[in-house]
Amino acid sequence: MSLSLEIVTPEAKVYSDTVDHVVVPTVEGEIGVLPGHLPLLSQVADGELRVTKGNNSETLVVGDGFVEVQGDKVSILAEHAIEENQIDEDAVEKAMQRAQAALEEAKKDNLDPAEVERLESVVRFAVAQLGIKKRRRG
Repeated sequence: MSLSLEIVTPEAKVYSDTVDHVVVPTVEGEIGVLPGHLPLLSQVADGELRVTKGNNSETLVVGDGFVEVQGDKVSILAEHAIEENQIDEDAVEKAMQRAQAALEEAKKDNLDPAEVERLESVVRFAVAQLGIKKRRRG
Protein backbone atom coordinates (compact mmCIF):
# COMPACT_ATOMS: atom_id res chain seq x y z
CA MET A 1 0.00 0.00 0.00
CA SER A 2 1.07 3.57 -0.57
CA LEU A 3 -0.02 7.15 -0.02
CA SER A 4 -0.84 9.80 -2.57
CA LEU A 5 0.89 13.01 -1.42
CA GLU A 6 0.17 16.41 -2.89
CA ILE A 7 1.61 19.73 -1.68
CA VAL A 8 0.13 22.90 -3.13
CA THR A 9 0.98 26.57 -2.52
CA PRO A 10 -0.77 29.66 -3.92
CA GLU A 11 1.89 29.74 -6.67
CA ALA A 12 2.12 26.11 -7.76
CA LYS A 13 1.82 22.41 -7.11
CA VAL A 14 5.15 21.83 -5.39
CA TYR A 15 4.98 18.06 -4.95
CA SER A 16 2.80 15.25 -6.22
CA ASP A 17 3.79 11.59 -5.94
CA THR A 18 2.96 8.22 -4.47
CA VAL A 19 4.95 7.65 -1.27
CA ASP A 20 5.27 5.11 1.53
CA HIS A 21 5.44 7.45 4.52
CA VAL A 22 5.35 11.17 5.27
CA VAL A 23 6.19 13.13 8.42
CA VAL A 24 4.50 16.54 8.61
CA PRO A 25 5.39 19.37 11.03
CA THR A 26 2.23 20.65 12.72
CA VAL A 27 1.57 23.20 15.43
CA GLU A 28 1.03 20.26 17.82
CA GLY A 29 4.23 18.40 16.82
CA GLU A 30 5.24 16.07 14.02
CA ILE A 31 2.68 13.69 12.57
CA GLY A 32 3.77 10.51 10.83
CA VAL A 33 1.34 9.25 8.21
CA LEU A 34 1.32 5.70 6.85
CA PRO A 35 -1.23 4.05 4.54
CA GLY A 36 -4.51 3.43 6.37
CA HIS A 37 -4.12 6.46 8.66
CA LEU A 38 -7.29 7.75 10.32
CA PRO A 39 -8.85 10.88 8.77
CA LEU A 40 -7.11 14.00 10.05
CA LEU A 41 -7.10 17.76 9.61
CA SER A 42 -4.30 19.76 11.26
CA GLN A 43 -2.49 23.08 10.98
CA VAL A 44 0.97 22.86 9.39
CA ALA A 45 3.85 24.63 11.13
CA ASP A 46 7.02 25.97 9.54
CA GLY A 47 9.48 23.11 9.43
CA GLU A 48 10.86 19.98 7.84
CA LEU A 49 8.55 17.62 5.97
CA ARG A 50 10.09 14.21 5.35
CA VAL A 51 8.95 11.84 2.60
CA THR A 52 9.95 8.19 2.28
CA LYS A 53 9.50 6.23 -0.92
CA GLY A 54 11.14 2.81 -0.97
CA ASN A 55 14.72 3.28 0.19
CA ASN A 56 14.76 6.98 -0.76
CA SER A 57 14.02 9.92 1.50
CA GLU A 58 13.31 13.50 0.48
CA THR A 59 13.08 16.62 2.57
CA LEU A 60 10.95 19.67 1.93
CA VAL A 61 10.41 22.79 4.00
CA VAL A 62 6.78 23.80 4.46
CA GLY A 63 4.99 26.47 6.40
CA ASP A 64 1.69 28.05 7.30
CA GLY A 65 -1.05 25.83 6.02
CA PHE A 66 -3.14 22.75 6.59
CA VAL A 67 -2.76 19.02 6.11
CA GLU A 68 -5.70 16.74 5.41
CA VAL A 69 -5.52 12.96 5.49
CA GLN A 70 -8.42 11.09 3.87
CA GLY A 71 -7.97 7.41 3.24
CA ASP A 72 -4.62 7.02 1.53
CA LYS A 73 -4.50 10.61 0.28
CA VAL A 74 -2.49 13.33 2.03
CA SER A 75 -3.15 16.89 0.87
CA ILE A 76 -1.12 19.82 2.12
CA LEU A 77 -2.19 23.36 1.35
CA ALA A 78 0.68 25.60 2.44
CA GLU A 79 1.58 29.23 2.12
CA HIS A 80 5.19 28.17 1.46
CA ALA A 81 6.88 24.95 0.36
CA ILE A 82 10.22 24.17 -1.23
CA GLU A 83 12.26 21.04 -1.86
CA GLU A 84 15.56 20.94 0.00
CA ASN A 85 17.66 20.82 -3.19
CA GLN A 86 16.07 24.08 -4.39
CA ILE A 87 16.97 26.13 -1.31
CA ASP A 88 19.42 28.95 -2.12
CA GLU A 89 21.03 29.82 1.23
CA ASP A 90 22.30 33.24 0.13
CA ALA A 91 18.90 34.28 -1.22
CA VAL A 92 17.16 32.98 1.90
CA GLU A 93 19.53 34.85 4.22
CA LYS A 94 19.02 38.09 2.27
CA ALA A 95 15.23 37.66 2.27
CA MET A 96 15.30 37.00 6.01
CA GLN A 97 17.40 40.11 6.66
CA ARG A 98 15.02 42.24 4.56
CA ALA A 99 12.00 40.82 6.36
CA GLN A 100 13.59 41.36 9.79
CA ALA A 101 14.43 44.97 8.92
CA ALA A 102 10.91 45.57 7.61
CA LEU A 103 9.51 43.94 10.74
CA GLU A 104 11.49 46.29 12.97
CA GLU A 105 10.18 49.27 10.99
CA ALA A 106 6.66 47.88 11.07
CA LYS A 107 6.74 47.59 14.84
CA LYS A 108 7.97 51.18 15.17
CA ASP A 109 5.33 52.52 12.77
CA ASN A 110 2.42 50.45 14.15
CA LEU A 111 1.92 48.81 10.79
CA ASP A 112 -1.13 46.72 9.97
CA PRO A 113 -1.11 43.49 12.05
CA ALA A 114 -1.67 41.41 8.90
CA GLU A 115 1.55 42.81 7.39
CA VAL A 116 3.43 42.12 10.62
CA GLU A 117 2.18 38.50 10.54
CA ARG A 118 3.24 38.16 6.89
CA LEU A 119 6.75 39.40 7.68
CA GLU A 120 7.00 37.10 10.71
CA SER A 121 5.93 34.20 8.49
CA VAL A 122 8.72 35.02 5.99
CA VAL A 123 11.26 35.00 8.82
CA ARG A 124 9.99 31.67 10.26
CA PHE A 125 10.08 30.02 6.82
CA ALA A 126 13.60 31.35 6.16
CA VAL A 127 14.82 30.05 9.53
CA ALA A 128 13.35 26.61 8.73
CA GLN A 129 15.11 26.54 5.34
CA LEU A 130 18.47 27.59 6.77
CA GLY A 131 18.15 25.05 9.57
CA ILE A 132 17.73 22.20 7.08
CA LYS A 133 20.68 23.29 4.94
CA LYS A 134 23.02 23.87 7.88
CA ARG A 135 22.10 20.56 9.53
CA ARG A 136 22.85 18.68 6.29
CA ARG A 137 26.28 20.30 6.04
CA GLY A 138 26.72 19.62 9.71
